[in-house]
Amino acid sequence: MSRGRIEKALSGFYYVNTGSETLQCRARGKFRKEGMSPLVGDWAEVQELGNGEGMVQAIEPRTCQFQRPAAANVDQLVVIASAAIPVTDPYLIDRISAIAALKGCAVLVVLNKCDLDPAEELYGIYSASAIPVLRASAVTGEGLPELYRALQGKLSVLTGNSGVGKSSLLNALAPHFDLPVGEVSKALGRGRHTTRHVEMFPLDGDTYVIDTPGFSSFDAQLLEWELKQHLPETFPEFAPYLDGCRFVGCQHVKEKGCAVLQAVKDGKIPVSRHRSYVRLYEELKPLKEWEQKQP
Repeated sequence: MSRGRIEKALSGFYYVNTGSETLQCRARGKFRKEGMSPLVGDWAEVQELGNGEGMVQAIEPRTCQFQRPAAANVDQLVVIASAAIPVTDPYLIDRISAIAALKGCAVLVVLNKCDLDPAEELYGIYSASAIPVLRASAVTGEGLPELYRALQGKLSVLTGNSGVGKSSLLNALAPHFDLPVGEVSKALGRGRHTTRHVEMFPLDGDTYVIDTPGFSSFDAQLLEWELKQHLPETFPEFAPYLDGCRFVGCQHVKEKGCAVLQAVKDGKIPVSRHRSYVRLYEELKPLKEWEQKQP
């Protein structure tokens, strides 16, 4: 029996790196019976069957997991955004950041294509938030050393609008990846998906990245009861003010004596971030506990 990490899942096969070789594996039927699937990023026990093949026998406990993209033990979510075409809506960044925070996963916002547009508005929003942000360009190389350092020693998932340049950034960081890059449609203002499956790519040593097929693939189903219960905590810049509200159970939307609203008014919390919070709150408001989707 060998221990390894699942680096790719494709057509029912799991590719497990044991350190000495990569085995093409199937998973035992017990996983299906238990309603569980191995995920990219999982640490697994595999039985070697010879000829480079194996069988996934067990999965070690996960630190976190996402169903879309199907990945586990993710250390950091890197949201690639842009003020150039295709322009990123801050709400999409904030929505995904809230989901990541709910799972205990760190978030980094990277503003790509800054050679075309410096994204002053987006940079201003996230510089004033509790979410780290940096500018980058896959064309000029600006920000790439800082991004490389931010990825060091972690398994990071890259997500963002299709066409925002996720694969281009990865190719700029590590040309040997040679990932396919799509063009942005001028008519639609968005890119075509070039990433078709979930796969870990090694940058070096213990540093890995996962490219994803765009925002539309990222946990669209996860506006769930748990997020509704903990929404204020998923906006980290709210934290200093959550205990300062006049009323217990304050929703931080329009209540009198709300310390969060006062912080927004005082410029301590970006207006855009609070606007996203309210939009999420309204989307989650009708959700009942019995409607929660089971994992």
